[in-house]
Amino acid sequence: MTTWQDRYSAAMMGTLSTPLALLERGEGCYVWDDAGKQYLDFLSGIAVNSLGHAHPAIVGAVTTQINALAHVSNYFATVPQIELAERLKRITGAGDAGRVYFCNSGAEANEAAFKLSRLNKGDGSRTRVLALTDAFHGRTMGALALTGKPHMREPFEPVAGGVEHIDSTIEALEAAMDHTVAALFLEPIKGEAGVLELPDGYVARARELCTEFGALLILDEIQTGVGRTGRWFAYEYAGIVPDALTLAKGLGGGVPIGALVTFGAASNLFTRGQHGSTYGGNPLVTATSNAVLSVIEDENLVDNAERRGAELRAIIEGFDSPLIDEVRGLGLLIGIGLAEPVALKLAAAAMDAGLIVNAANESTIRIAPPLIIGDDEVAEFSRRFGAAIASL
Repeated sequence: MTTWQDRYSAAMMGTLSTPLALLERGEGCYVWDDAGKQYLDFLSGIAVNSLGHAHPAIVGAVTTQINALAHVSNYFATVPQIELAERLKRITGAGDAGRVYFCNSGAEANEAAFKLSRLNKGDGSRTRVLALTDAFHGRTMGALALTGKPHMREPFEPVAGGVEHIDSTIEALEAAMDHTVAALFLEPIKGEAGVLELPDGYVARARELCTEFGALLILDEIQTGVGRTGRWFAYEYAGIVPDALTLAKGLGGGVPIGALVTFGAASNLFTRGQHGSTYGGNPLVTATSNAVLSVIEDENLVDNAERRGAELRAIIEGFDSPLIDEVRGLGLLIGIGLAEPVALKLAAAAMDAGLIVNAANESTIRIAPPLIIGDDEVAEFSRRFGAAIASL
């Protein structure tokens, strides 16, 4: 008998590992597979499903908008597009001088930001772009050049030049920064590296140095943004304002959308015809994103992320297991550092217990549940993750 795994392997290109299950539906913080087994989803599509699954606000926004206009191309404007751009200017603090460019994914947002950095030439001497070792900014060619993971980048070299990857220390940053740097790309928390926070004071020092040397401070908040860390954006913890910000994932709550938000003088770098996207900012995705952000605001889900994240960290730290070495992250982006390289086994045990988490690497479990989790979901996580740990 032909299985879904057989069909998947025969039809899909071999760029991804074998899927963990065949999911058929979701509701709230839960999903069900083709056999009817229920899972508590504490990965939320890798920090995408901010409002969980089948949220009424998303269903309503998609249904209403697709009955009016789904797509009109970038030759026309629509009300949802304008409203979302205005909302992003407000919640990011970009203000009147801010501008927004819409695209379809996080990688595309970083491609746009990379091109923006090329326009910050100054007198022509700014030719270098700095990024961090082990950082992840996407798999398209420009985003891959920024990504500080050689095993991902090297098979596709030569990639775009002029990018230097430096260690995530203030000392390395100070040594690398000068008037030849056009931009510095940072993830406030390196999600794909295992939920690794930057050193204390790093982002604030980066802001000072970029200002001093005329470089753009570009923050990749694709995974950390839109309330996930217990603030609208993780850079708020540092009390700074970037020159540009890239967003995606939780911004759409499940529909494909990305955005580049610029602040101040950086808003004047792009001119007509220098960048674009056929689908970017279409009315269907922008209407849905507006609905997602409205729920996050109206239901104080940013505060909920901070509170529930603290509860989850306390639960994880309270497990009496020699496997758990440390707990990292902010809000509802949590990395569980393991004392042994058994993350894949633990993630599989969690699946068996009806819990979806992620092995970010061989010694880290990543947790990124929907922002809507409450007492019941926290209690279920404790029970199911505890069972997974005990099984090892």
